[in-house]
Amino acid sequence: MKLVITGASGLIGWHTASRIHAANCAARFKGLDEPFELVMLDHTGFEDDNRLAEAVDGTDGILHFAGVNRAPGNVVEAANPAIAKRLADACSSQGTTPHIVYANSTHATSDTPYGRSKRIAGEILARVGGPYTDLILPHIFGECARPNYNNVTATFIEAVIAGHPPEINPNGQVSLLHAGAAAQTALDAVIHRKTGVLRPKAREIAVSELYACIEAFHEGYSANIYPDLSDPFTVALFNSYRSALYPDGFAQALTMNTDARGTLFEAVKGGGGGQTFVSTTKPGITRGDHFHLKKVERFLVVQGEAIIRIRKVLGDVVWVYRLSGDEPAWVDMPTLHTHSIENVGDRDLLTLFWTHDLFDPANPDTFADKVL
Repeated sequence: MKLVITGASGLIGWHTASRIHAANCAARFKGLDEPFELVMLDHTGFEDDNRLAEAVDGTDGILHFAGVNRAPGNVVEAANPAIAKRLADACSSQGTTPHIVYANSTHATSDTPYGRSKRIAGEILARVGGPYTDLILPHIFGECARPNYNNVTATFIEAVIAGHPPEINPNGQVSLLHAGAAAQTALDAVIHRKTGVLRPKAREIAVSELYACIEAFHEGYSANIYPDLSDPFTVALFNSYRSALYPDGFAQALTMNTDARGTLFEAVKGGGGGQTFVSTTKPGITRGDHFHLKKVERFLVVQGEAIIRIRKVLGDVVWVYRLSGDEPAWVDMPTLHTHSIENVGDRDLLTLFWTHDLFDPANPDTFADKVL
């Protein structure tokens, strides 16, 4: 199935592309053909007629996340319909009528420049002629969201980490949906031919409560204490918070309690459960080379010398952390980032791993993808 993602460098676009990539990785791992051909378009793709035409040619589905929401009102009002028309014209020129999933907004019914522009853009795309899904989205949050860019969650996370509390409307409310949930809803729509209006269920929360939750994450995590991770929404919000700490927030040294008997340290605190396991790794061997969509995971080097490498899914930059059992330290793995640990010493590497959930072979949330 050929799928085109517009706005692929944006928050929902990247989360969606990462899930498509995960499905392809899972198929490759099993020796199967990749189920998806992925075409990612950012704003430059709409500036090149040939590239846009090639992208939509023969495509089965278009997940349209591209749009403008930060500009003067007259620019916003003109831009979103113009982008939709460019996409519709490209489909017409190639004689294709793919299933279009349009990332619409709860503001589309409002009489504002943004609301009108989203509404008109949807009307243009609905006339392309193929199956059409109107995906009505609330406020989106997620890993790697941009602070101070129409994203209250990312903005609060940045403020908490920086120690600069913002002004908060004590009566404010916000409807939150994780970008991964929005991405999966869009994918399910095109795969299973769900048309019409879709409204994913959001979490209603007071703005003050959202900020307090992020503050509590930061206070606990700074003391090496995980929050209770039994609620999937909390896991998604905590993973969003953690993503803002990379790359400079790691590795974290452990507090060593040493006396005549030996040494004791606390490896993991809180989290509400999970699974701990220990591995030995021979010199020159690399473990990992995979990523997770939801799993909270810790690597803690107890003995030996190791290099941990982390790369954002579909990205190129690799973060490198050198750890030694002589000074035990931990690095938590960010979701949607492929990671590995290599024994670079001359003796066995002893590593403690912890995840917030029990491993489920039927749903491992582990996707093979080499870092290098």
